[in-house]
Order: sequence, then structure tokens, then C-alpha cells
Amino acid sequence: MHYFRSPRASGNCAALAIAVFVALVSSASAAGPWWDKAWTSRQQVTINPAAEGVALGGGTQEAVVLVRLHSGNFQFASAMEDGSDLRVVSTDHKTPLPFHLEKYDGLLNEAFLWVKIPPLKPDAPFDFWVYYGNLQPPAEGGSDPGATYDGKTLAVFHFGTRNTATKDATKNANAAELSGVAAEGSLIGTGLRLDGIKGLVIPAKETLLWPANALFTLSFWTKPTAVTGKQILAQFGDAGASLRIVAENGVPFIEVTRDGAPVRSEGGTPLVEGAWQHLALVAEEGLLTLYVKGEKHSSLAEPSPALAGAFVVGGPVPDLGGDGTAFNAEIDEVMLTASASDAATIKLASVNQGASEAAGRLLVLGELDGGGGGHNATLEHVALFGDIARNMMFDGWISVGVCVLMMIFGWTVAVQKVAYLNSIQKGSEAFIKQWQHLSSDLTALDHVDGDSVKNFGGKVDPKTLRNIRRSPLYHLYHLGSEEIRNRIGAGKAPGLSARSIQAIRSSLDSGLVRENQRMSNGLIFLTISIAGGPYVGLLGTVVGVMITFALIAKTGEVEVNSIAPGIASALLATVFGLLVAIPALFIYSYLNSRIKELMASMHTFIDEFIAKMAEFYPEAGHVTKVVATQGGSKQEHKPATQTRTP
Repeated sequence: MHYFRSPRASGNCAALAIAVFVALVSSASAAGPWWDKAWTSRQQVTINPAAEGVALGGGTQEAVVLVRLHSGNFQFASAMEDGSDLRVVSTDHKTPLPFHLEKYDGLLNEAFLWVKIPPLKPDAPFDFWVYYGNLQPPAEGGSDPGATYDGKTLAVFHFGTRNTATKDATKNANAAELSGVAAEGSLIGTGLRLDGIKGLVIPAKETLLWPANALFTLSFWTKPTAVTGKQILAQFGDAGASLRIVAENGVPFIEVTRDGAPVRSEGGTPLVEGAWQHLALVAEEGLLTLYVKGEKHSSLAEPSPALAGAFVVGGPVPDLGGDGTAFNAEIDEVMLTASASDAATIKLASVNQGASEAAGRLLVLGELDGGGGGHNATLEHVALFGDIARNMMFDGWISVGVCVLMMIFGWTVAVQKVAYLNSIQKGSEAFIKQWQHLSSDLTALDHVDGDSVKNFGGKVDPKTLRNIRRSPLYHLYHLGSEEIRNRIGAGKAPGLSARSIQAIRSSLDSGLVRENQRMSNGLIFLTISIAGGPYVGLLGTVVGVMITFALIAKTGEVEVNSIAPGIASALLATVFGLLVAIPALFIYSYLNSRIKELMASMHTFIDEFIAKMAEFYPEAGHVTKVVATQGGSKQEHKPATQTRTP
């Protein structure tokens, strides 16, 4: 006969915990080589020069590519709010690549990352990794515009922000004179809007002196506002010699002037009004070539003249004279190098920096990989609790301390109670095996002999008997046997009256209540944790929020950075309160269900024990006789002529 079911919840929980741990370890180990364990996240960037619709036409020179970061391809929440933890590493996970950030906005989830890459092969993709997720990044190895561009890059203007619109990103510091106004939402962040009166002027400097037949490349993006008349797109030189990119009714061409005699290239396809287009002028030995949208547009078989004086994009050189007006357009990403870029490198810049679909096929940012070096996104989120705790105030720590004490007391009781119930279960299983044999003839034991009752007539070995004596069923059995012994001992009636049986039942019911109290002892700590934990945590949160707002009102600081740490640390108290209550609720439900099962088994045992006792110890002077009748049988009770000896 089975009085209860063997619970396996604890074993299942242990197996589940092991499975979760193995999964976390597996995800961490499967990430492959990792550059530095201090960085918890990374994403792979792939440049495919053979992608459909790109067709660079060959290998490139060393270049600087643009990686556009936005909420659709980058996890801004996993990086520092200023992007200071970004690092770029080659595919060998050892070699850092120079890079710099033109813009990083963690609030609007937008960033522009420029990375220096080695020459690309025509049909071979090139990979590198962007690492981030270091809450305390070192100062070295971060964004460095000077290291991104080599010594042949003379000037680069990103127009990244209003305050740095005319700042040169290279080490040469070729600052330009302020011209036009900043254009928000340009091709790459912020651009420059020219007013058609004056262009972007870079004053004459030693680094901008060009000997005759020099090698150089000028590239920039432009969005014409008007394409009528003769406009100067770019010009540098002086009254003696000059080199210009000119557009007549939108058709661009090259014009070289020596001693007042201009020579120009043939025209081609006109520029499109209101659309961004990439222009590049390349000076080689004895040849000048103009590229539009990454394709060769026109050329002039002339060496570049010796040039001196200011360099201007979008207008004529001041005081130089000559025909043509300033360019009415927006411009962005102006770059001047002392080397001749090849056609593939020009096409790479035109596709990569643009906003076409081909740009998305050329450079692809992979999915987040957060499992390197034993680090993953889960561990990163857990680490944030340390930063939150550092901002917690004294009142919050009081709530947390109370919650921790409740947690310690509750879990201690839970562990002890699980061990106690397991021992009861083991003893009860052993007792049931003995009771199944004993219940067939309750008089097999000499109830006058207390030791015979305790050890089941000496038929049970000492080890099993020790387990049995932990069972509440055994306690009830022993209590009932003692009640029988007290009533049928030497010189007493050999049977039990109805009143005696009722008295024994009452005694067993009292024993059942005591067993229930013993099993339920200590559960009050779990109920206190369930009911009180959330309120203690809520108290800490309310007080913390109240103090935070009081400090804001006192200091007048209403920025997010001044509010968020206090609110987050205040909410941490509620988290601790829930961490106390939720496990306590589950544990209490589990323990309570096991206690109910044991109580049900004890009720069943008492009913069976009373039934067996009434059967084997009838009232003195009565015996039960089976009388055969027609069609069946019936039981009759009549005075016995002999008494039954137990």
C-alpha cells in the first residue's frame, strides 16, 4: 500500500541548473579566438569588392573606409555612451587597425566609424572586427584621426559637428576659413552648405605647395542646388598658374591655366541637381583625370602646373580673377592627398561612402558576438549591477541588508526542511514495508512487551530501524501500540471496548497534530520573506527616489546623468526584495505540498490502524462468527464461552 508519492523536483531542478551552466559555458567557448577578454562584445565587418553591383575593377590601394553604425546593425546599449570602448582589430584577432570616430551618438543610435585598411584584392573579401563592451576602457588604442591617415594625406574635412566643421582630421591641421553654414542630415552626418558666394578656403601653407607634374588626388561629395551658368567646383593655384574643376550648365571638366592660357578637357554627363555625387581629380605624370560617381568622366593630357596659394572647394581662389562663380551646393568629406589614387580606390570611396544599395553589399556588419573569453551579454548585464550598487545610498543599503538577512534565514530553513522531509520520506518507505506484513495480523506482536513493539519483534536490522524511527508513521504506530498495551496489559481486559478505540483514535489524532507542527516548524520564515520582502525593498526604493529628487531640487541638476544613477540604485532595493520573495514562494509551495502529502498518508494510516485494531482486539465477551445462510452468509456476535489471549 502506498501512502505518498516520491517527489523528484529537487533532482529535476539540479539537472536544469547543470544544463543551463553547460549552455553558458558552451556559448562562451564556441566564440572562437578573442582579442582581449576585457571586451565582452564584438561584430565582424566584411568588405567584399566582388559583391554584386560593386565591381571595383581591380585591387585597391591602402584606404580608409566608412562603417555606418545605427540601431539596425549595432548594439549601442552594449557600448559606452561615448564610444570610447570601441576597438578595431584585424581578422587575426591580434593586430589593431587605426580608426577614428567622426560622430558617436549613443542617444540617437548613430555613429560614423572610419577604419584604415590594407589594399584589397580584386576578388577576395577582407574582414576585421569591431570590439566593444568594456566598461573601463584604457585611454590608449581608441579613436585617433591622426593615426588613421598616413603622411601623404594632407587634409581631410568631415564637417562632423558645428564646432569642428572646418577642422582638418589629419596631423597637418590645415584648418579652413569658415565658409557657409553647417548642413544637418548631410550624406555623412553634418555637411557644409555653400552660399554660392564663397567656397571652403584652405589658406596657403607649406604642405599645399605643389611642384610641376606633382602627384595628388582631390575628392569630395557634392549635392548641387543649381546647375546653371559657369561655376567653380574647386580651384587652387595663383595668378601665374591654376588648376580648376569647372561646371558649365552642370557639365564638369578640368581646366589648366599657364600664363593666362587656359586648356580644358572635354565635358561629359552633367551633374544631377539635388543628388549627392562623388567627384575626384587625380593628377598623374602628364595626365589629369576627373572621376564622377566613381567612374572616369574626362581627362586632360597635361601635367599639373606648379601650384601655390590657397586651395578652395566650391569657389574661385580669392583675388585670382578669371571667369566663373562660386558653387551653390552642399559638400561633404573633402580629402586631399599627395598621391595619385587608382580607379579602384576611387570607386571604393564612391560606393562605400555613398548611401546606395551597393554600399550595403560592399560592406556588411555582422551579428553581435557576445561570448568571447568567458564573457557574454548576460555577464555584461550582471556586471552592470556592480555599477548600480556603487551609487546606492545608506538608506538603500539598510533595505538590502534586511532583505539579505531574510534571505539567509529563509534559505537556511528551506535547506534544513528539505533534508528533514527527505529523511522522513526514506524512513516512511521503510516503515510501510514492515507495516504491510504486520497489518495482516496485528496480534503477531506482543503489545504487552514495549521492546517487541519498537523493533517489530526483532525482525528489523538496526540500520533500517534507525531510518524507520524518523518516520511520523512510525511515531503514530508506536503511540497506538502504547495505547493498546496500556489497556490489555497483565490483569486487564483482553479486548478493547468502543470507548477505548475512540480514546485511542483521539490520542492518534493528537499525535498527528504534533507531527504536523514538527514538520511545519520554521516555515514562518519563508512566509515572512514572501510577504515582507517586496515591502522592505519597496520602502528602500521609495526613500531612495525621494532623496534623489530632493538632491536634484537642491542642486538644480536635471540631466539624465544626474538622475539615472540614483533612480537605478533605488530600484535595486526592490530587486533584492523580489529576489527574497520569489524563491521563498516557490520553496514554500514545494515544501507545503510535501507536508500535505505526508499528512494525507498519516490520516490514511490512522484509519487503517484503527480498523485493524478493532478487528484483532474486539470487546471482551464477544467473538465474531460467520453463519451460513441460504443465498449467502452473515456475521453474528454472541457471548463467547472462552476468552481470546492476545
